[in-house]
Parts: sequence; C-alpha cells; structure tokens
Amino acid sequence: MEEIVNYQLSIVNYLKTHGFEALRPKAVLFDMDGVLYDSMPNHAIAWQQSMAQFGIHMTADDAYATEGARGVDTIRKMVLRQQGREIDEQEAQQMYDVKTQIFHSLPEAPVMSGMPELMQKITADGLQCCVVTGSGQRPLIRRILKDFGAFVDEQHITTAYDVKHGKPAPDPYLMGLQKAGDLKPWEAIVVENAPLGIRAGVAAKIFTIAVNTGPLPDQALLDAGANLLFPTMIDLSIWWGVHLAITADGDVAEVAQGDD
Repeated sequence: MEEIVNYQLSIVNYLKTHGFEALRPKAVLFDMDGVLYDSMPNHAIAWQQSMAQFGIHMTADDAYATEGARGVDTIRKMVLRQQGREIDEQEAQQMYDVKTQIFHSLPEAPVMSGMPELMQKITADGLQCCVVTGSGQRPLIRRILKDFGAFVDEQHITTAYDVKHGKPAPDPYLMGLQKAGDLKPWEAIVVENAPLGIRAGVAAKIFTIAVNTGPLPDQALLDAGANLLFPTMIDLSIWWGVHLAITADGDVAEVAQGDD
C-alpha cells in the first residue's frame, strides 16, 4: 500500500509542478547502460584504462557520476579540469574511440534482470518502448535491436549523434519524444539509473522513474529530481504489472491486486 500512496503523491506533485492536467503515457523512454544492460562495471574499467593513456586520472566513481553524458563531453571536461586545456570535439572523439575499443574487448555485459519482462508488460499496455542513450556506438545499437527487437526498432533509438547537447540537458529526451511521434512530456515516462540522465528527463518535464542499479546512494538519484525510485529493474517490472494500469482515457491509474 505504501508504494501505491507514494506513486499517487508523485503523480500529483509532478502534475502540479508543471501545470499539466494528467499523465497519459504513450511511450516509455529507457536509458541503455545500467538500465537495459548491466554494463556500467565494464564502462568504468574502459574509462579508467583509456583515459590513463592520455594522462587523465578517472576513477570508477567518476564513470558512474558522468554516466549518461556524451562521451566526448565527459572527456573535454576532464581534460580541462586536469590539464587546463580546451580540446575540440574531434580530439575528444579520438580519445573516446580508445575507450570504445577497450570496452568492446571486455566480456559482453548481460541484459539487466527484469528488462524483457518489463518491456513485455509495457507493450501489452499499448505503450511504445524507446531508447535514449548517450552512446552512439553502432555495435551497441545493433545489440539493442538483437536483444529487444521485439519491442524497439531503430527509428525509436536516440543516440549521442542525434543531439548537440547530451544529458543532463533535456535535448536527448526531447528528441526521444519527437521520435516517439512528437509526443508531449506528459505522454511519456523516463526510466533512468544515473543522476545526469534523471536531470535530463526532469528538464524535459517528463515523469522520471529512477532505478538504482549502481553503487550510488538512493539520495543521489532523488536529489537529481527523480519522481519515483525502485531498487532494481525486477522490482519495477513486478510493480508495473501489479499496481499500474492504463485507463481507457489513456491516464495512468493505480490498482492493487491480491495482497500486494
């Protein structure tokens, strides 16, 4: 019962904050790393090893803290902070290519537990599944289509190359809305696991659910503005099927089934 009450309050607060009449989702916009895939440990390793080659000290915490941003933006900021020089996007891209090469040399990250079941429930409710990622790597896009092709097509994947300003700017999720059919913010839900991505979803005025699949404290995700928080993707999937319903008018409703 407590989670239903929290959800109702989060909806009320969201609508009041933005002056919207109702939440009528037609699409769910998923981040990729740490949401679709349990891939952040590999990214942390790749970031640390690649940046060390360029004299940049990057920790695992840095990797998690900057998750969701465009890789070239992260590199330019790290170089400026540690070396006191501004580099252009071309040089940052060359450095990012090294990080990409190391990442793809590591064992393939598994699909996040609970994700296929969640997408199945979302599509059964008549909603689209879309992906909004700070990556632009073709191998990763091909893998999304291989693993989640029953739910997502390439036209509904937003990458780093679709926007000039990455997360935490709202641009990636605004583009996600556009690709989903020029939807309004109240017609979508964002699912994120990182502060920068949460800030991007909130900045786009979309109801944003955080799932804490990494090492950051829950408060870091709530402080970023998450409207609702779950500890795992499995918890979100179970909750979606038990407590969430889409009404005939397209509004979201809370339903309690059984003893849950």
